[in-house]
Amino acid sequence: MLRKFWLVFAQACTVCLALLFVVATLRPDLLPRVGGRVANVVVTQETATEVAGTRVTSYADAAHKAMPAVVNVYTSKELPARGTLADDPMFRRYFPSPTPQRQTSLGSGVIVAPEGYVLTNHHVVQGADDIQLVLADGRRMKAHLRGSDPESDLAVLKVDEENLPSMTFAPADNLQVGDVVLAIGNPFGLGNTVTFGIVSALGRNYLGVNRFEDFIQTDAAINPGNSGGALIDTAGNLVGINSTIYSQNGGSLGIAFSIPVSLARKVFEEIVRDGEVTRGWLGIQPVAVTPAIAKELALARPEGVVIAGLQQGGPADQAGMQLMDVVTEIGGKGTRNVPQLLARIAELPPGTTAKVRVVRTGGDVEVDVVVGKRPPVERQ
Repeated sequence: MLRKFWLVFAQACTVCLALLFVVATLRPDLLPRVGGRVANVVVTQETATEVAGTRVTSYADAAHKAMPAVVNVYTSKELPARGTLADDPMFRRYFPSPTPQRQTSLGSGVIVAPEGYVLTNHHVVQGADDIQLVLADGRRMKAHLRGSDPESDLAVLKVDEENLPSMTFAPADNLQVGDVVLAIGNPFGLGNTVTFGIVSALGRNYLGVNRFEDFIQTDAAINPGNSGGALIDTAGNLVGINSTIYSQNGGSLGIAFSIPVSLARKVFEEIVRDGEVTRGWLGIQPVAVTPAIAKELALARPEGVVIAGLQQGGPADQAGMQLMDVVTEIGGKGTRNVPQLLARIAELPPGTTAKVRVVRTGGDVEVDVVVGKRPPVERQ
């Protein structure tokens, strides 16, 4: 009896295994799934349906919104005649040059007001006697220089047209490292071109490009002709004016610099209102405090700005400031380095009195300085 029972049991197991093999081979979907567990590691995998349903990110809306406000800037200027005789007025009177030579250049600009105001770089229009703008829709317009600020490398152009497409300024303090940005401009004269990247760094200075530097660094491709063009966020708003690149061959190496919208807007508004940019001036030559200077002056930390020179009769000189004073505060705001010091001084209204705190032998000293107006400096 026991032998018969085991025989039936063995036959039943054989039949079940055969059925399981057939189902696993022909209809595996009928079998219950077990989580993808290998030893103690759980493996999960997306289904094909989930992958296919993923939406590819596009910045077409931002580009479509901003591109109509970016213009191509074409400038030209007459080159001075060369040679002793050519420079002589009497010679030019009787032997005028029939075809004076002209130098042409190209760049980009951004319409920031529908009344026809355009932001661009100072170096794009410097010395030009003819400025032409070409809009994204192909219209060509003659522009004139409303005002320029060489020390920030910004300029404002004006065209006699209204209801032009204009770009919206982004909030000044919203940009962060890692944010996606698009650069729009006129590289190599090709016309409106959009490139893509991220914000690589903020507050770049000590580049030796401008007197007042607070650059946005980006890896969006910027090439010759992009200067003065727009750097925009993913909403299509202006975050910077493309200014310069770091390159060993003239092409894009993924290191480009843009003037932040906070500075660009301030310069734009002052030029439109007053025709010029007015900055405070103390008449000092600042130098960064190095470890060697800090040791010599017995400073606790190698930070701050030391006065290495004083303009004779200037505001700082008249207020009693001295060589080797270390400036730590202006108007209650810290001055940890030279760019920060220059920015603090520049924002002081001329004619007002500013409290300047300095470290001098014997302790801290507070000096009241009547702020002067910064003399204009022409960029070479």
